[in-house]
Formats: sequence, structure tokens, C-alpha cells
Amino acid sequence: MNVRLTLQDHVATVTLARPDSLNAVDSATASELQAVWLQLEADPSVRCIVLTGEGDRAFCVGADLKEPGRHGIDYWAHPTPGGFGGLALRDTLDVPVIARVNGYVLGGGFEMMLGADLVVAVDTAKFGLPEPRVGHVPLDGGAVLLQRQIPFRQAMGILLTGRNVSAQEALAMGLINEVVPREELDAAVDRWVKAVLACSPTSVRAIKQCVRRTATLSSAEAQRTRLPALIAALESEESQEGVRAFREKRAPVWTGR
Repeated sequence: MNVRLTLQDHVATVTLARPDSLNAVDSATASELQAVWLQLEADPSVRCIVLTGEGDRAFCVGADLKEPGRHGIDYWAHPTPGGFGGLALRDTLDVPVIARVNGYVLGGGFEMMLGADLVVAVDTAKFGLPEPRVGHVPLDGGAVLLQRQIPFRQAMGILLTGRNVSAQEALAMGLINEVVPREELDAAVDRWVKAVLACSPTSVRAIKQCVRRTATLSSAEAQRTRLPALIAALESEESQEGVRAFREKRAPVWTGR
């Protein structure tokens, strides 16, 4: 297996398990990732997902260029469902995804990270879209997502040069949430996971769905959009439990209903 999935206490951990290849994604890995996302979308018990790479060298360095595959127009004509790794452009995964960045984040790995909601990185991590340096284009999310997530000049500085960006630069750009020493990475990720789990899962799903599915709409149009997760949250038992727990001065008990 090139992708390892563990489920514990409402948290799914998805690990790219090809450390000898710097967790590059080949066709088998891509298929496994697609299956994992479908499984997690169908599991109502999952409230948070952590995505990471095995080892200390890389989160993911993108597509495995050693493997023969589609290139050029043929590649563009057969887009990957959900973008790179099935995640970069995925709009059906309403559970928060936290990228645990443990090393190099390049090419498609960068695109997968852009598809996450929160990012915690080690201080030695390097980020980049080197596609133009090998005659390629970041078609699976990079070219369209990066300029929507950070200022235009900074995005173009990365896209048009293929240069690597340090973790500190990425933090200053607003590309990631937190930078920590390697020995503090797991504790930092756990802190973010606990913060997500402290919130109503129905509310969190509704918030992510609102953000992800209305990004191209005007503010007025977005406000009027009646999304399924939003309706479910407003009609949920949790909408009552949160207020009740506040009045009773206790921690709410979230059931996901």
C-alpha cells in the first residue's frame, strides 16, 4: 500500500507512504488516494483529516516522473478528478483537512497542500511549483489556486520562476498557518486537531462547504445560497446543544447530529 489510512477518535490520518521516492505520487498511489477520499466522504464519524508524508524528508514532491504516463495535451485532456491526488480541487470533502508538512512540498504535493484547509509545517520545509523548469504546467491546481490564496505578485513570483520558498517565507505570505521545529510538529498538529474537534462538526462542515462552494460568487449570491451542510447544521441537535452547554457552563457534547 502506498497510502496508509488510520482512523481514531473521529480523526483520519492519511499518510503518503513512499519515503524512498520522497512520497511522489505514481498511478497506483493516485488510485489509492481517490479511494481514500471517497471512503472518508462517506464516513460521518470522521470530523478531521490529517494529511502527511512518511519520513522526515518530504511531504510530497508531486508526480513520479520516473513512471511513464500522459503528457502535454493528452494529460490536459484527461484531468484528474479532484485535482492532484484527488484533493487539490476537490469540492465534495466537507471535513477539515490539515496538512502536516514534514519536508519538501513540490509540484503536485504543493497542489495537494493548497487543497487543504490548514497547514502546519516544519521550519525546514521547502515549497515550490517547479513545473516550468521541466517544461510542464501546474495544471492540477497550482496555477489556479495559488493566486487565489496569496497576493498576486507573490503568487506570480513562485509560478513564473519555479523557485522554492522557505517555510518562513510561506508563513509571511499567508500560505501556511504555523511553522515549528521538527520536534514540535506533532504537538502543533494535535493542537489544531483538538481546536477543530472542540467545534460542532455540523457547523464545521457547513462553514467549509460555504467557503469552498461560494468562492466564485458575489457576497450577496453566496449569502443566498442554500447549501446542504448549512441546512443540516441549522436543523441539527447541535445547534441547540451549543447554546444549552453555554448556559449550563459546561463543555458541549457533540454527536454529529
